[in-house]
Amino acid sequence: MDRRTFAILCHLLRTVSSLSSIEIVDVEEMVAMFLHVLAHDVKNRVIQREFVRSGETVSLHFNLVLLAVVRLYEELIKRPVPVTNNCNDQRWKCFEVGMNCLGALDGTYIKVNVPATDRPTFRTRKGKIATNVLGVCDTKGDFVYVLAGWEGSAADSRILRDALSRENGLQVPKGYYYLYDGGYQNAEGFWSRIEASDTICKSDWWRKCANKC
Repeated sequence: MDRRTFAILCHLLRTVSSLSSIEIVDVEEMVAMFLHVLAHDVKNRVIQREFVRSGETVSLHFNLVLLAVVRLYEELIKRPVPVTNNCNDQRWKCFEVGMNCLGALDGTYIKVNVPATDRPTFRTRKGKIATNVLGVCDTKGDFVYVLAGWEGSAADSRILRDALSRENGLQVPKGYYYLYDGGYQNAEGFWSRIEASDTICKSDWWRKCANKC
């Protein structure tokens, strides 16, 4: 994390989550300890040594920052806005997708380096070694969900099932749906419009979204 991003995070935690400095530890140090634990998966005693703080101080402030981060949820996580009948965006209007369409999803391959023993499962149909990443975008082209880590040989439909089965996975509000291509089967919460989805998912707009991965 660069300094600018770190400063923005600290500002949000102060102004939105009401995280405040105390006499011996300021917000920046609290957040630094918190991020160090998350980034390096280290134990309390490591933070004690790195920041010269007691174990009690480390534990207390880690939990304070954790609660503050959770309170950022409503500020940072926005529900996708569905397409409406008066939508003027040609990316969606021309396909007559109807109301309650939240966006589109598709899988994209990202090249990876894996041990030789794992290459067969990461090999795509075109022979490349890659991971198959599921990306879900709203009608503006912003990502609302990403699931990474699956092998390149995994079928798109299998990855989607995994995303839906996870406790904090992809959720589709009842009565709404996402478009996807012909590689998936129609199911509640999704609509396979081959012509519409293929055009959307192969457009420059979708490729730009996929490149964000």
